[in-house]
Amino acid sequence: MYKDKVDEKIIGYLKEDSRKSFVDIGKKLKLSESAVRRRVKNLVDSGTIKKFTLELGEENSTSAIVLVSVDSATETSKVSLKLAKLEGVKTVYEITGQYDITTIMSASNIAEINNTIDALRKIPGVVDTNTVIILRKII
Repeated sequence: MYKDKVDEKIIGYLKEDSRKSFVDIGKKLKLSESAVRRRVKNLVDSGTIKKFTLELGEENSTSAIVLVSVDSATETSKVSLKLAKLEGVKTVYEITGQYDITTIMSASNIAEINNTIDALRKIPGVVDTNTVIILRKII
């Protein structure tokens, strides 16, 4: 679907706060509420917007970065897809360098992070991991 400057601005407002009302967005863009609603529906229908999410404050969660090495006989993309389905995995990146994949995990405590890492290590093709617990987010 073609996105114009107005669609890009709507996306920007929703990225800042997905709870922002269509009326408020419309006022900023000099559009009616129904025009904004229609544009957002089109963005969702076209797949440009996949989902609206909730982000908890850092005091409510523990996060980790896990670097993953994949056996050379295994397709990295297959491992990535399995990782993405694990509870607590928020993001999966295929990367270059010593490791093949990095994941960002989040859970309510370290024990849950550890359970996810245990499940990750059981995925066929995973040969090594390096986990870093995030202590504090600066920006």
